[in-house]
Amino acid sequence: MASVVNPLQVSRFLQVYDESAAQRGIQLSIGFDFHKYVSVTLATPTKRPTYPNFRPDRSPIRSGEGYWIIGFDKNNEVALLEAARLYDLSHSNFAEHLQSLKAFYADPTAHAHPHDRCTCIAPTAKKIVGKVAYHGDRWIRRDFRGQGIPKIMAGIARGVSLAMWAPDFLCALVARRILDKGSVYGYAHCEPGGSILQLIEEDIVDDDCLVWLTGEELRSLVDRHNINELIVAS
Repeated sequence: MASVVNPLQVSRFLQVYDESAAQRGIQLSIGFDFHKYVSVTLATPTKRPTYPNFRPDRSPIRSGEGYWIIGFDKNNEVALLEAARLYDLSHSNFAEHLQSLKAFYADPTAHAHPHDRCTCIAPTAKKIVGKVAYHGDRWIRRDFRGQGIPKIMAGIARGVSLAMWAPDFLCALVARRILDKGSVYGYAHCEPGGSILQLIEEDIVDDDCLVWLTGEELRSLVDRHNINELIVAS
């Protein structure tokens, strides 16, 4: 049986990243209302449309099963965004969840286009089961790129996901070009073919890698004693 999450250790972990964001002129906040999240993203120039995973008109997220992170600059303008949600895959697995399109639509028969497709050939996706924390929809304003912001966002999201859900797995789907840039921090594992996706009405065509941590690896990351090593100097 997994041990109880230590809230004090999670608090210390989060504080390191929160302070690092503040040093870069970013004030972080967390929200839970995804109607508000979509309204924020729609009003954010240069951000691509939010995937249906995080849109309540396509995939409602129950209270306590999702959150989003927003960062404001010194002028109170949006500088970064990211979202996370919990999938209950106790009777399924991540590969099946993707290929059935239930990862994107609560009711694929009602919302999916007849030609929508998702293929998942990453072998481990079939082993990702139970409580699965899914992170996505990340956006960083251009003038804040190249400052170690992805590492800060990843740290905050991992600490919050552990505290809220103590998941069996934490995962994301990431384009190869982003992986090649080194912009995805701290995932212990990566496999190609995580999501070969076409959503017609959303104008989405992707070929993403699956990246993930096990619940034990997530706990270990947060429980590390020298957490200051986790921050990249700007």
